[in-house]
Amino acid sequence: MARLVRIGNVTVGEGRPLVLIAGPDVIESESSALRHAEAISKLAQRFGLPYIFKCSYDKANRTSVKSYRGPGLKKGLRVLAKVKKEIGVPVTSDIHCVDQVKPAAEVLDLLQVPAFLCRQTDLLVAVGRTGRAINVKKGQFLSPADMKPVIEKILSTGNHKILLTERGTTFGYNLLVNDMRSLGVLRKFNYPVVFDAGHSSQIPGGLGNASGGQSEFIPLLARAAVAAGCDALFVEVHENPAKALCDGPSSLPLKKLPQMLEQLSAIRFALRQR
Repeated sequence: MARLVRIGNVTVGEGRPLVLIAGPDVIESESSALRHAEAISKLAQRFGLPYIFKCSYDKANRTSVKSYRGPGLKKGLRVLAKVKKEIGVPVTSDIHCVDQVKPAAEVLDLLQVPAFLCRQTDLLVAVGRTGRAINVKKGQFLSPADMKPVIEKILSTGNHKILLTERGTTFGYNLLVNDMRSLGVLRKFNYPVVFDAGHSSQIPGGLGNASGGQSEFIPLLARAAVAAGCDALFVEVHENPAKALCDGPSSLPLKKLPQMLEQLSAIRFALRQR
């Protein structure tokens, strides 16, 4: 059985309820973050799903240098700290460099290593040394088996609080594909497995100066991943994706979240009954 990982008041792992990690891709404003966190938290409670709010203080890997990146480290962490206090849920954001690790670990319950940085030794060791739970996204350029050295780098610090996220694999030009066998391969490492349904629907660079996406496939991919036994679902959710400042095309409209959670809860219940 996979190791259980505690993140704030949430426990992730085999035999535990499906965990929802959701929110807008980037912090657009304090009021937006609080509004989304409160709405998604209420929906998660309705369906009995433990919830972690995700929202980035900085998107350092945007396609264009002119793209909105977020409020930055200091302001962004203040927003996330307020969400944590007022909404009462754990929070997570991605970390892009070693200098960000210490201040981020003082606020975030879950430190996220972006897919493009999943092999950066210094970053992995730095996040490991914080003692915080760590969510590493599998690079689009890696097979799931190639995550073993990534895990070993974190384990070298004595930190075993690791989550592994599948977010699609590069396949040809501007296309990601999902092989659900990847979730089974990742599970063999005995750490909780997360499926990123939002970024898996992304079309990297598909709009020329920004990434496109096929958000209509998010519920389909999420259902497949939950049926395949993932421990947590990661998804971008936005009240108005058309006006989102980052990754709107691969964000699930907030109004569609209840139906998806109802379906996922039914799938999870059926699996546990068996």
